[in-house]
Amino acid sequence: MSRSPEIVAPEPVPADALSRWLAAEVPEVSVGPAPVSVERISGGHSNLTYRIVDAAGVPWALRRPPTGGVLATAHDMSREWRFITALAPTPVPVPRPVAYCADTDVIGAEFYLMGFVDGMVLGDQDAGERFPPAHRHAAGLAVVDVLADLHAVDPDAVGLGELRRPGSYLERQLRRWHRQVHASAVPDLSVIDAVHERLNARMPAMSEVRIAHGDFRPGNLSFFRDGGIGAIFDWELATLGDPLADLGWVLASWARPGDTEPPTTPGPTALEGFPDRDELIARYAARSGRDLTELPYYLAFARWRSACIGAGVYTRYASGVMGSDAAEAGDVVVARLDAVQAQARTALAALEG
Repeated sequence: MSRSPEIVAPEPVPADALSRWLAAEVPEVSVGPAPVSVERISGGHSNLTYRIVDAAGVPWALRRPPTGGVLATAHDMSREWRFITALAPTPVPVPRPVAYCADTDVIGAEFYLMGFVDGMVLGDQDAGERFPPAHRHAAGLAVVDVLADLHAVDPDAVGLGELRRPGSYLERQLRRWHRQVHASAVPDLSVIDAVHERLNARMPAMSEVRIAHGDFRPGNLSFFRDGGIGAIFDWELATLGDPLADLGWVLASWARPGDTEPPTTPGPTALEGFPDRDELIARYAARSGRDLTELPYYLAFARWRSACIGAGVYTRYASGVMGSDAAEAGDVVVARLDAVQAQARTALAALEG
C-alpha cells in the first residue's frame, strides 16, 4: 500500500533565500559562505519577529506577516515600515529601519529588516519579576513619557499626513470592531452591543489627530534595566487617530494590587514598585498638556475593544484553528469566552456609573 507524500510547510523565513537577498540588497549586513541564522523571537496572532545574526555576529530583527488566520490589515508590512521610518528621526524610540522588501518571491511574504534593540520586554509577570524592583517605578513613568512623546509628533511634519482619513476615528473604530465581533462565534453579544450603543451615544469630539499606536503597553516596549525605554515595537495597528485611545489602552491593561477588574492584557504591573494608574494619568497630563476630562470614556472604549479582539481569539480556539488538544482546548475556550464577557461587563458598568 503506497503512502501519500508528507506535505512540509515552507519555512516562514528561509535562511538561504534571505541571505541571497541581503547579499544583493543590504551591503551593511555581512553575509558569508553560510546562510545567516534565523530564530523566531515573537509571534502568535500578530506579525512575526525573527532575530537574524549575520556572518560578523551582528544581530538584526526581521518582521514578516503571520502565516494565516488574522486580519488583512495585520499583513501590511509597508505600513509598519512607514511608521518606524517616519519616526526614526524624532525623539520617539523606534528600531532603526534598515531595509524593506516588497517582493513576496524572496521569502514568501513582504518583510522588513531593522536594527536589533537589546532590552527586556515586560510582557507578563514573569518578565516583570526579572526586572530590577528599584527601577520599576521609573519604567512605569517612562511608559507614559514615551507615549506623550509619540503623541507630540505632528503627523504632517514627518510625512504621514496623507494617512489622515475624514470623519471620526472613534466612529470608525466602533464600526470596525462591532462588525468583526458580529462575525465571531460568541453566542451572546447582548452586553457588547449595549456598550457599543452607549459608546456611540457619548462619543467625545476629538481635539486633534495624532499617531495612535493601537497596542501601546509594556509588552510592546523594550526596557533598559534602569527603567528607560529603548524602542516601541509592533506597529501593525498604528494609524492616525485619537491619542487618548492609546492612553485608555495603557490604563486598561495596567493591573495593580487589589484590582477587582481584570486587565485587558497580561502584564507585569501588579508587582510591587510599578506606579499606580493615578500617577500615570497625572504624568501624562503634565507631559502632554491634554485635557483628560473624557478619560473614563476611553477606558470603557479600551475594554470594549478588548472584548471584541478577544472574541476573535475565542472564535479561533472554538473552531480548532489554534491546534490545542481536545481537553486543553475545552478549558481555553471557556476561559476565553469568560474573558470576553468580563471585559464587556466592566465597560458597561463604567458607562453606567
